[in-house]
Amino acid sequence: MIAKAKSISHGIRAMLYVSGESRNKKHPEKITRICDNFMPQGMDASGIWTEMKFATMDRPDIKNNVIRLEISPAMEHTGDFTVEDWQQLWNDFAAAFDKQEILNDDGEVIPVPTNISGSKSSVWLHREAKSGIPHLHAVVCRIDENGDINNDHAIHIRAHRAAEQVARQRGWTTAKHIHESRIPQVSEDCMEALRELDEWSWEGYAEKLAAKGYELHLRKDKKDVIRGYVLHKGSSRFKGSELGKGRNLTASRIERTWEKLHPGQAEQESPTPKQPVITTPNPSVHTESEQKPQADAGRNNPVYEYYTEWQPDRLRTEFEYAGKNYDRYIPEKVLDCLNNEFDFRELANWQALQNLAIAFFTLVASPYGEVSGGGGGGSQSDLKWGRDPEEDEIEFMRRCAREASHRLGLQKKSGMKRK
Repeated sequence: MIAKAKSISHGIRAMLYVSGESRNKKHPEKITRICDNFMPQGMDASGIWTEMKFATMDRPDIKNNVIRLEISPAMEHTGDFTVEDWQQLWNDFAAAFDKQEILNDDGEVIPVPTNISGSKSSVWLHREAKSGIPHLHAVVCRIDENGDINNDHAIHIRAHRAAEQVARQRGWTTAKHIHESRIPQVSEDCMEALRELDEWSWEGYAEKLAAKGYELHLRKDKKDVIRGYVLHKGSSRFKGSELGKGRNLTASRIERTWEKLHPGQAEQESPTPKQPVITTPNPSVHTESEQKPQADAGRNNPVYEYYTEWQPDRLRTEFEYAGKNYDRYIPEKVLDCLNNEFDFRELANWQALQNLAIAFFTLVASPYGEVSGGGGGGSQSDLKWGRDPEEDEIEFMRRCAREASHRLGLQKKSGMKRK
């Protein structure tokens, strides 16, 4: 079981998405209301949002006035769940969430705990994910029924710990345990791919793994030297550094591992074979209804990433570009940086700026050219756009923000515009 949380300012957008009223939701019939707490029952997204706005209207200093949560148990644990079972899971999670002790920067326990159990909230079950895994979405008011604020310091840590605690209480395997339990099989698949490979090459390794259902993504430095790799299979990701025995499947050691499996063939090879130059396998092309970028988006980039898959340190982010809606999973620290770059309290066009910066960051768009046909990413320009291997994600987001500012300008709420 995994969970994530984020305090946000765009509560109405979150409610539209969670309730299935968003135009971005293709299958609202697969979304079920689980419970509305401390509010009239059965309201639509607008009514729920209005209730939460009234609760926070006396606290204009609160920038992010709702908390968005996602809770995803393993499918095998919820196959026979009723609505009442999902309600109980939410109640258990909320109680565990509120009990977490979080430390401040000085190592002291924050004296005021959260009280999402005693706050207005709306909880919905989603069954429309491609993985088929049912999961809960919740929107919670930042002000509880006692008028106290729900502290959002390290809120993602609260969610992670609460999910682990509830999973242990119910005897469920945790996300970490599931991942670790799969590593031996993935390692064996990698070894089998090496055994099947007549001649060592990254390209051949990728082909053998593709036949077993894996996608190989190489990580290179500025000199085009392969420093690591990641295997994708479904929604799971496995780093080469965590596979094999004694790190024998890492990027730096995998060729020697192949040589040990093929001693006769290795002796016939040149003692200093030239490393073949290949391009990193691109993700498959999807239609825009699936919200995947086109495969050519990063063709000139030394390092690129689409941020289309969930990871523990990432948050689902919705944004609009060129009239189309996108979902991506972006590191929380990067989103915090973006909120600082374009503060909604100061800028009238903060939303447009954020949307464009995220489009640049996720390679849905490039500042060097128009988006190519088909609705995905991909610049028609030959200029490179992407994150350098040694460039921090936050620095890259700042570059994206500067590009967005250059194109749209900064419109202060006073009506003055500066470029």
